[in-house]
Amino acid sequence: MLEILFQDDHLVAVNKPHGLLVHRSPIAADAKEFAVQILRDQIGKKVYPVHRLDRKTGGVLLFALDETTNSLMQQAFMNKGVNKKYLSLVRGFTDDEGIVEYPLTNEAGKVQDAVTHFRTLDRYSIPMSSGKFPTSRYSLIEVDPETGRMHQIRKHFAHIFHPIIGDRPHGCNKQNKFFLENFEMNTMLLHAEKLEFSHPVNHYMISIKAPLQSEFTRMIDLLNELSLKDPDADQNTQDKQ
Repeated sequence: MLEILFQDDHLVAVNKPHGLLVHRSPIAADAKEFAVQILRDQIGKKVYPVHRLDRKTGGVLLFALDETTNSLMQQAFMNKGVNKKYLSLVRGFTDDEGIVEYPLTNEAGKVQDAVTHFRTLDRYSIPMSSGKFPTSRYSLIEVDPETGRMHQIRKHFAHIFHPIIGDRPHGCNKQNKFFLENFEMNTMLLHAEKLEFSHPVNHYMISIKAPLQSEFTRMIDLLNELSLKDPDADQNTQDKQ
């Protein structure tokens, strides 16, 4: 069963697990379960996904319960009427806050503007080598994508050399291997934390928040446990990774 975060007569939101497809896709023929079918069977109603999350991304996934609401919510997403917040663990020490403005090419070959805002919530420096330095650095960031391009967050943080841990193919294979071999972790650490929008029918402001799932929480707890007391103690031996 899926964790239901919000439900009324028009909308239902769930906390999608990492690794679960929203619906059938020809590029993932191996998948046997899909959020659409699981939720439909769980609540006994037809559901319409009004936006998408990557298979590897966990967090808030919103569905409409009728075609009219589905159309209204899709318009809200397209017109930037939905505020989205993500959490992610990335390689290296990110700036306190920043904006990534880097156009992306979609599946049809069209170049589209793409803008991502972020701020750093925490930094970790652990006494384990994952490359040429004796320590390894990571940042927990909050991400606000201004636009909604395919794989935008993943591509943008790879572009600024702070790839998301566990991301394939946009991430860092060396880091992914490091987390798998040392921590038995192969989940992509990107979580859709929050959606805020005006309800399409009654116009109340809705805020839906999804708690981090167990593997993401485990990694944060582990990095906190391993992290050097002074995250800048290794400043003289390495720059931002």
